[in-house]
Amino acid sequence: MKNKLSRNISIYRKEKKLTQESLAQLLGVTYQAVSKWENAQTMPDISMLPALSQALDVSIDKLLGYASRDKKITIYEEEYRAPDYYWGIEPAAACMRILEILPPTRPLKLLDIGCGEGKDAVFFARNGYEVTAMDVSDAGLDKTQRLADRIGVHVQVVKADILDFRLDSCFDILYSSGVLHYIKPEYRDEIFANYKQFTNPDGIHMFNVFVNKPFIAPPPEKEPNAYRWISGELLTHYHDWFIEESSEVVFDCNSSGVPHKHAMARMAARKIGL
Repeated sequence: MKNKLSRNISIYRKEKKLTQESLAQLLGVTYQAVSKWENAQTMPDISMLPALSQALDVSIDKLLGYASRDKKITIYEEEYRAPDYYWGIEPAAACMRILEILPPTRPLKLLDIGCGEGKDAVFFARNGYEVTAMDVSDAGLDKTQRLADRIGVHVQVVKADILDFRLDSCFDILYSSGVLHYIKPEYRDEIFANYKQFTNPDGIHMFNVFVNKPFIAPPPEKEPNAYRWISGELLTHYHDWFIEESSEVVFDCNSSGVPHKHAMARMAARKIGL
């Protein structure tokens, strides 16, 4: 918790465009105190948390690294509460590629970032990976657990907001589909550096991102927390890794009941051990 709190104080202070000195003045402490909080040398007193929450305009839960329960954060929360699986239960094609690139011939830890209702996470578990599935949606995580129980596999579910979530232990495979557009551009360098740091040698990242194209209309879903990527941007975070594959596709979608198109960049990159 100490490291999460220190990191979040720094992140949300910068987001509010506050210096350590200006935050210290708002709280009636020294800037050295703020510096020590952000460097995890000390922690603010528990009585300071309400004032810190107000100054940074963020809940105490988020400061401590917890996503608030029963709060609608994703536009899909209501859809996930329906008995049927909104995205179905068939795994994405990228799941098959992971089986080809890094099959579970030995114990391999896999993290599904933004698992939704769990169709891909359960597929991975069914094929022998040790799976952790992370999402911000309570309903999505509940359905992930139910699907895993129905199939008879184990999936560890974790509730977290992708903006706050950071790794502190290593995985062999990081997988994410249709989620990374929730990462604000100013957070991407730090978040991807964290993902790369906590990936074992010879590990794989299999990611896709929606990219802007002038010939494709904006999607009908009104997502207030979505931030598009540009072509080639994802690859810039992996200039020091081996790129197993990289492609860009345009596909039809009817997820909102309104036919539309998406452009998506797909990438698989491997961490080469030195």
